[in-house]
Amino acid sequence: MKISEFRRLMDEEFGPGNAGVIETSLVLPTLQVTAEQALDSGADPRRVWLDVCELQGVPDTRRLGRDIPVKDTP
Repeated sequence: MKISEFRRLMDEEFGPGNAGVIETSLVLPTLQVTAEQALDSGADPRRVWLDVCELQGVPDTRRLGRDIPVKDTP
């Protein structure tokens, strides 16, 4: 997972306004830093996403995000 995908999932799940607040203020117990600090230090975005999901009670069915259709290219 790339950081851009992490941010897309955050926006989809929590809304753009709340996603930023959660990323900068929620301390992840497994890493002892915020999501923003973890990403800045090179942590795997998937691990950070799953930690945020666990703390925020995101159901397993929503942890992969919504399906995005593949664009056809000629």
